[in-house]
Amino acid sequence: MRHRIGVLLIAAAFAGLAPAPAVLAQDASQTQSFSNQIEGLEVAEQGGAIYVRLTLREPLASPPASFSVANPARIAFDFPGTGNALGRNVQAIDQGDLRSANIVQAGDRTRLVLNLTRMSPYEARVQGRDLIIALSPAASRAAQGSVVSEAAANFAEPRAVAAATGGLAVRDINFRRGTGGEGRVVVDLSTPDTGIDIRQQGGNLVIDFLHAALPEHLRRRSDVTDFATPVTSMTAQQVGDRVRLTVTPNGLWEHNAYQSDNRFVLEVRRVAEDPTKLGGGRSDYKGEKLSLNFQNVDVRSVLQVIADFTDFNIITSDSVQGNLTLRLKDVPWDQALDIILQAKGLDMRKNGNVIWIAPGDELAAREKLQLEAKAQINDLEPLQTESFQINYHKAKEIFDFLKAKDQTMLSKRGSVVVDERSNKVFVTDVGSRLQALRRLVQEIDVAPRQVLIEARIVEASKTFARDLGVRLGVGGAFGRIVGYTEDGAPVRRSTLGGGLGATRTMAGQVAGVDDANPAGLNLNLPAGASNPGLLSMVLWNNSATRFLNLELSALDADGRGRLISSPRVLTANQVEALIEQGTEIPYEEATSSGATSVTFKKAVLSLKVKPQITPDGRLQLTIEVNKDSRGEDTRSGPAIDTKKVKSEVLIENGGTVVIGGIYEENETNSTQQVPLLGDIPVLGHLFKSNSRVSERRELLVFITPRIVSDALTLR
Repeated sequence: MRHRIGVLLIAAAFAGLAPAPAVLAQDASQTQSFSNQIEGLEVAEQGGAIYVRLTLREPLASPPASFSVANPARIAFDFPGTGNALGRNVQAIDQGDLRSANIVQAGDRTRLVLNLTRMSPYEARVQGRDLIIALSPAASRAAQGSVVSEAAANFAEPRAVAAATGGLAVRDINFRRGTGGEGRVVVDLSTPDTGIDIRQQGGNLVIDFLHAALPEHLRRRSDVTDFATPVTSMTAQQVGDRVRLTVTPNGLWEHNAYQSDNRFVLEVRRVAEDPTKLGGGRSDYKGEKLSLNFQNVDVRSVLQVIADFTDFNIITSDSVQGNLTLRLKDVPWDQALDIILQAKGLDMRKNGNVIWIAPGDELAAREKLQLEAKAQINDLEPLQTESFQINYHKAKEIFDFLKAKDQTMLSKRGSVVVDERSNKVFVTDVGSRLQALRRLVQEIDVAPRQVLIEARIVEASKTFARDLGVRLGVGGAFGRIVGYTEDGAPVRRSTLGGGLGATRTMAGQVAGVDDANPAGLNLNLPAGASNPGLLSMVLWNNSATRFLNLELSALDADGRGRLISSPRVLTANQVEALIEQGTEIPYEEATSSGATSVTFKKAVLSLKVKPQITPDGRLQLTIEVNKDSRGEDTRSGPAIDTKKVKSEVLIENGGTVVIGGIYEENETNSTQQVPLLGDIPVLGHLFKSNSRVSERRELLVFITPRIVSDALTLR
């Protein structure tokens, strides 16, 4: 994969305008043919701001189109139908952040490129025949940066950061396909002052918009494979006080980026593999092209030619000898130099604009001597002692780390002492190691972020029962004697339990009846419920010698229940927390000596969780939820009904997720009947008993984590 940073960004500034030598040497008559001309360029510095005044022959109706490039920092203005009458293409300035200006004329237009040391906000306005370009002073950017830093320290949420930074935000992110098949990522910003950092990370392009906020609806991963560009996906997320856009291309590609007012554009285009290119070697040569054709020439002379061509100072060692034959055409000068060095077994070291060339072994030996001398100096360097106040870690942990045998922070002469009472670490070592240790302590000794985890355990139950039964007795002259009338005549009938009391009341003539004895029943299939509803009927003739006793029992029971438990716990990032509530049930256990001892087993509601805040602001939880209760009693003691969920999940900040659920359904239907008689349609219900039981139970566990600020506490 080819990756060009500086060259492509420079190419973006000079796209289509890099003049050939013939264009640079155009005569004055061609310049006079333009309708307008740039006649003067002046630079002034006032109050820390840089002002560039361009004087034209004819006044402009409006400021010309412009765009900026983040890396390297450049601002470009296009003047259509305008020529360059300054008589020069480059002007050195070196005032403030403005290093130089390029005025390049090509075709029917002229481009002004301002080369900066770092990106600055700018504003252009027309004043008569002059175009005034104002570059904001560095002090204002520093003040803005301090406001941003203070806001980032006081507010954890991106919206608060955006408010404190004056509304710096990413308004929209779009993806388009260019006319040449390139992928184009277009980002609309709230202000052109937003700082932008572009870098390659692995096979991805990472663009950070500094001190900016990203709306919730733009925080997403977009699959753009269907656009048929080198870009397959892009991910936008909020990382601290910056917006990070990660672009994932595939294959061979190159990119360039530019900014125009509030719009930032990143273009990724496919690079076709050159079938004539030989395999191996570097592919990132960026020097100006040259041609060389020598036969048996001294290698020193070839190096002198390259030095004259590049204006570099080249120093060759006395051991550089030999002749060389080569033919190179339109080859970058750095590639030509690399080829010459490889052919003669040479190597080079560059320091500024000076290149030192010598055999590789000689350079390696010299560098080895330098490193050995530096190591000897470190051995003789005086030791210093510095104390480090540890605020958020335990000083003993830092001490154990520095005392480990595989640590590399301290030199072999260094030593460390810990004072646990004041939570300080005292280190004695050379100055360079103390400086590195100071940076390490600043990186790791930061206040831990707090996380509030709320669990909701919902138990819902629904029960339904239906019982239907019948008791039937038929009596006559040959029935069992159950009593006597007032005149002493026997009463023969079947008894029907509770229904018999009603019979005796209605008859008013039956005495000494045994209600509790159902032996006289012809059919005994009552409802199985404990307290069913009863309906009794007795039919008899005038002489009470033939009668029918009928008792119907029925029950409908419907129950619903819901139990909600909501434990909450506040803990630090990557610190395990536990909260529980319930009872401990005692058990008697026999020991080996024959005695008994009492032990306890918990039946509690508990929440155990360990959170980890990811760099993109989400939460990874290792969580365990228990919902135990006392069960039925056994000979060994009461049983424990256990419900437990243990999981590891990734959740958005403030989001809710169901980490577990248990659903139980139990349905029972039973029928008791007299054979054959119970199968008779309609009348068969008098010879059967039906029972139906339905139970449904459901358990759900909800988890909601939130990253909280220092001011938020449990309520």
